[in-house]
Amino acid sequence: MSEKNYVIEVKGVNRIFPVPGGEFQALKDINTAVPQGYLAILKGRSGSGKTTLMNIIGALDEPTSGTVSINGRPLAKMSDRQREDLRRREMGFVFQAVSLIPTMNAFQNVEFSMRLAGIRPGRERDKRVEECLSMVGLGNRARHMPAEMSGGEQQRIAIARAIAHRPRLILADEPTAELDSAMGAQVTMLFQEMTRKEGITILMTTHDVGLMDAGDMIIELEAGQQVHGDGEKE
Repeated sequence: MSEKNYVIEVKGVNRIFPVPGGEFQALKDINTAVPQGYLAILKGRSGSGKTTLMNIIGALDEPTSGTVSINGRPLAKMSDRQREDLRRREMGFVFQAVSLIPTMNAFQNVEFSMRLAGIRPGRERDKRVEECLSMVGLGNRARHMPAEMSGGEQQRIAIARAIAHRPRLILADEPTAELDSAMGAQVTMLFQEMTRKEGITILMTTHDVGLMDAGDMIIELEAGQQVHGDGEKE
């Protein structure tokens, strides 16, 4: 285990939210680590703390106590600007709601993440967009608008957008929830392929038991607590 390069390291993370008349502890002493090139499944029922943990790992929220490090760098020691740069340059996000820009075609949507990451325009950028669209099986849909595509196609465009700037980490929050089982399995297989081909680390939340075997490790939460171990498969 010690020789592995851990992209995500979570140590003793707690998250407490104030609520009327008291407080609510959404996460309780979470400890886990995800190595580079792994597809990690973050499992748990609705309300188990999955999205809260995902937001903390994605530098969108801060823990009440404990530490999170991304690529060996503690998030707590970063400025707001440094965290923003980390999200733009080293992370990709895929959400349950696809959130493509409706006025941009597929090519432009994928290209947009590269612009945010500071990658200059030119043939290399265009080539990368084409490569990512082909990787998700939609090379022939580059000029189509989101409204002209199915929900599954839109989600695959969102995945292409998330990987275009070659992030080291992708955070996917229930990316298959709005898809049928066949398309959900296809998206998960695509994630598996990306970890192998691109060396990307992917953390994906899901409550779909049919997708559990796809991961290299499982992190299971129940009522804000980690159910068992780090979940890494032998």
